[in-house]
Amino acid sequence: MALSPLERQLIAATQAGLPLLKNPFEALGAVLGISEAEVLTELAQMQAKGLIRRIGAVPNHYRLGYLANGMTVWDVDDALVDELGERIGSLSCVSHCYRRPRRLPAWRYNLFAMVHGHARDEVEQHAAEIRALLGSACRADEILYSSAILKKTGLRLKD
Repeated sequence: MALSPLERQLIAATQAGLPLLKNPFEALGAVLGISEAEVLTELAQMQAKGLIRRIGAVPNHYRLGYLANGMTVWDVDDALVDELGERIGSLSCVSHCYRRPRRLPAWRYNLFAMVHGHARDEVEQHAAEIRALLGSACRADEILYSSAILKKTGLRLKD
């Protein structure tokens, strides 16, 4: 599917991120010579077409002082994993939570929750809270700490 000129301009104008302003879509419209409403309408149409999935914020936890970041992995009863995953995902210490298939015999875990803390002991406290929430539905768990910062980027257009 070929991009329209406006779609291409919107992607190019946002691929480095939205402006950090109170009204980012208004500022984006000013750059493109269209109204804030037109920007929002065009983005909604691009989403409906499947050109973009979502618009989201990606915080840099390290710059916010969260130096201990651990992916907690859980071996949870498959019959309860969706219900429990929703509860875990709503915790303030969890930035994202998702279900993944097990890869037996090497990998038994089916529920993942990214936990952030200022130090490892804080992450371990949060993991203990999650463990208590899971109760007997949890058979095993681990914390996998980040060892490198990976740069996350959105859609990029080639020149």
